[in-house]
Amino acid sequence: MQGPALMLTSLIVFTLLDTNSKLLSGSYGVGQVIFFRFLVLVPAFLLLRALRPGLGGPLTTTRPALHLLRAVCMMVSASSFFLGFRHMALAEGYLIFFTAPFLTLALAALVLREAVAPRAWMWCGVGFAGVALAMLPRLTEGSQTLHGALWMLLGVVGFSVTQTVNRSLRGENSLGALVLWPGLLGLMLFGPLAALDWHPPSLVDALRLGLNGILAGSAIVLSAAAFRYADAARLGPYAFVALPASILFDAVLWGVSPSGAMLAGAVTVVTACVMSERTRRRV
Repeated sequence: MQGPALMLTSLIVFTLLDTNSKLLSGSYGVGQVIFFRFLVLVPAFLLLRALRPGLGGPLTTTRPALHLLRAVCMMVSASSFFLGFRHMALAEGYLIFFTAPFLTLALAALVLREAVAPRAWMWCGVGFAGVALAMLPRLTEGSQTLHGALWMLLGVVGFSVTQTVNRSLRGENSLGALVLWPGLLGLMLFGPLAALDWHPPSLVDALRLGLNGILAGSAIVLSAAAFRYADAARLGPYAFVALPASILFDAVLWGVSPSGAMLAGAVTVVTACVMSERTRRRV
């Protein structure tokens, strides 16, 4: 149970990261929030590596182009998810996020030339229909939800490309490179954005901004460790723990309850994801 336990912990940490970011989004811009994330993550990693030389494996790579693509897509997904959650409830955002396995499946077939059963494509269609079922009533209520949904979709594309690149890099035993290089790119990209729209944080907010770096680093390490003990087919279904967790945070922090359409769409998407993964395992 080590793999599932680590994956569940990482998903809870990811949910806490998104919740904290959504709380901060009312007072701070995307550049400042994400810059603080990497401002804590990169020095923390370097400090741990100094205390324990070699921690995380080698920092060099024979595939720099793939690492650069991965880092850029991570920046796209991080900023897009932040902007998406600013305009919509956590549970709604996660429901759109759960279309990522379907896009990753398509990329695996088109880019990695992996075999995909026709039935898996059918379940992809069912999954997207579930998202439409949940989101269409909300999209007609105003432009804020539509903006949030578009940002979330862009984040899903970035995340799906990142996952596809991860599969191409799975032969490299270098967790350190996967953490450090995106972190340095994040500092370079979001530093200027933070300076342009800087709001001096209070001590409490500065701690919460810095907490994002600890949460992000912990989630990355925990999820990477989970795949050392179990394969993706076993760990995939555990991702859906984020949905009830987000519904709980929505209710407690923002007083938002899911609609009937939202719950029906969520059940449809979860079922489609599980069935699609089962179909892939039979290929």
